[in-house]
Amino acid sequence: MQPDISIVIPLYNEEESLPELVAWIEKVCTDHGFSHEIILVDDGSTDDSWGVVKQLSLQFPAAKGIKFQHNYGKSPALYMGFKAATGNVVITMDADLQDSPDEIPELYRMITEDGYDLVSGWKKVRYDNAVTKNLPSKLYNGVNRWMTGIKLHDMNCGLKAYKRKVVKSIEVYGEMHRFIPVLAKQAGFTRIGEKVVQHRPRKYGVSKFGWERFINGFLDLLSIQFMSRFGKKPMHLFGTLGSFTFLVGFVFAIWLIVDKLRLGNQFGLTNKPAFYIALTTMVIGTLFFLTGFIAELVVRNASDRNLYLTEEKTGF
Repeated sequence: MQPDISIVIPLYNEEESLPELVAWIEKVCTDHGFSHEIILVDDGSTDDSWGVVKQLSLQFPAAKGIKFQHNYGKSPALYMGFKAATGNVVITMDADLQDSPDEIPELYRMITEDGYDLVSGWKKVRYDNAVTKNLPSKLYNGVNRWMTGIKLHDMNCGLKAYKRKVVKSIEVYGEMHRFIPVLAKQAGFTRIGEKVVQHRPRKYGVSKFGWERFINGFLDLLSIQFMSRFGKKPMHLFGTLGSFTFLVGFVFAIWLIVDKLRLGNQFGLTNKPAFYIALTTMVIGTLFFLTGFIAELVVRNASDRNLYLTEEKTGF
C-alpha cells in the first residue's frame, strides 16, 4: 500500500539523535493514524550512524536506510530520498532533533486539505548563534525573496512538506537543497505556503555548517537564476553576447579601415590603440559564441549528474 507520508531525513554523524528522532516520529504518526515510511539517508557518516540505522530498521518496520560510500552533501541525500519515497505527501526534516516531528500532522493537513504544493517551515524563534547564523540567515533570505519573488522567510529550513509529484518532478543536485522552492516554482508548482515551526536547541553533536555556506548559497542563487533562464538554452545567452561583442569589434574595425583609406598612408592601423581594442573585442565575441556551443553540448550530455553511489540499503 502507498503510505500517507514519506519522511526523508538526510544525516551525517548523528548516531546519538537517531533513536530518539525515529521513536518520536513513530509516536506522532501512530497517534494520528498515518501510514508512513521513514527514509534515513546516511551521507557517508564516519561515526556509527549506519549501525544505528540498521538497528532501527529492524526495530521499526517503517524505517528504511540508504548509505552513501562517502560524504556527497545534503542535496544528493535528498535526491536519493526523494527517489525512494512512495508516500502521497513527502516531509523532510533534519536529523539533529532541532526540527519537531509534532509539526508533521499540520504540515500534512496543509498539503492534503489546503491544497499547497509545498509548505516550508519558518523558524521564527531560533536557538542558533545570533552572529554566525541568525543575522546572516536573515540577510540571505532577504536576498532570496528579492531575487526569486518567493515570499518565504526561511527558504533553507529543513522542515518542509511536498506533494509527491513535486519531489518527483524536480532534480536536486550540487547544493541546490537551499532553493527547492525555486526549483518547484520553475517546475510549475506555484502554490507555495509557509508555516511557523518550532526550533529546538541542538541536543547532541555540533553544527555541520559554517560561514562558507552563505557564500556558497549566494553563488548557488546566481547559478539557479541563470539555470532557470538559460539552463536548457545556454546558446541564447552566450550566442547573444558573442554576436553583440563581435559586431561591436567588427564595426570598430570597419571604421578604422575607412579612416585609414580616407587619410591614406599617413598612419598605420597597428599604430593605433583602437586597432587592438577592436581585435580584442572580436576575439572575445568569438569565445562567447564558442562557449555557447560547448554549453549546449554539455546540457545535452549531462544525464548522469545524479548518479551517486550507494554502498548499502536496509529495510527496502
